[in-house]
Amino acid sequence: MVNQELTATDNIGFTHEDFAALLDKYDYHFSPGDIVAGTVFSLEPRGALIDIGAKTAAYIPIQEMSINRIDTPEEVLQSNETREFFILTDENEDGQLTLSIRRIEYMRAWERVRQLQAEDATVRSQVFATNRGGALVRIEGLRGFIPGSHISTRKPKEDLMGEELPLKFLEVDEDRNRLVLSHRRALVERKMNRLEVGEVVIGMVRGLKPYGAFIDIGGVSGLLHISEISHDHIDTPHSVFNVNDEIKVMIIDLDAERGRISLSTKQLEPEPGDMVKNPQLVYDKAEEMAEKYRQKLLAAQQQQDNPQAEEAGDLVDEEIPEATEEELAAAE
Repeated sequence: MVNQELTATDNIGFTHEDFAALLDKYDYHFSPGDIVAGTVFSLEPRGALIDIGAKTAAYIPIQEMSINRIDTPEEVLQSNETREFFILTDENEDGQLTLSIRRIEYMRAWERVRQLQAEDATVRSQVFATNRGGALVRIEGLRGFIPGSHISTRKPKEDLMGEELPLKFLEVDEDRNRLVLSHRRALVERKMNRLEVGEVVIGMVRGLKPYGAFIDIGGVSGLLHISEISHDHIDTPHSVFNVNDEIKVMIIDLDAERGRISLSTKQLEPEPGDMVKNPQLVYDKAEEMAEKYRQKLLAAQQQQDNPQAEEAGDLVDEEIPEATEEELAAAE
């Protein structure tokens, strides 16, 4: 009679060599750039061992555990935790892969900031460093730069450390690792939400250039182009204004996308040349003249809505001069 009993040494069991051969036969090829699921089974002082189903446990160094700086692996990982990992390098001589969480967070952070830029969102972030060129912040864990020309504050840049600023996106370029933001545009947008074309505001002359005057209106800068100072020809804004003059101006254009406010005193003149001859008269009559301007705007809009309506003048066809980015930067 045949003995039906089986022992541990009988062929029905797998030896270590058999198991290794089976793994080789059905081995899944892991490649750098793959995102795989893995389970943490050992935390070390400067890294962790991760089971991703490979023959050898993969390794993640502490510097690859987070897009933010951490001091210990326990800040990010827990034993037996399962999560996604990015395969950073191919197997080394010991057959071990190197993993990263930081790369996954990095890719998703860029995806998020591209979405925020597409939505024209305003974000807030604390300044963590400054330099001659501007200030540094973090958005979704990514390092962003605010050029000095786009910081709308009279504080020295070094005094901005730790201050939380509202910001708009200027440039989002993952390939070049460039994330550029604007404080000035965020402030202008917020201010623009409370302003209207045809509105008269009081401002302070903050800068005079050959092409016009920069006027501070409630913490944001608008351009009073030389062609919008008076109906009469003037050679230079210095002949009409001095820095720190308080004046009345009318808003003639709001460009939220580029963060620009265009101003005029010419449209407030009761008679051509009054800004040169008698600016106080212009300021005294400002609201009255602005109302006439708004009526012209309304008539022009009605004409656009109804092409058969009577001509409303050439007001809507007037080209409004604007400052270039370099000019705005110089004014700031």
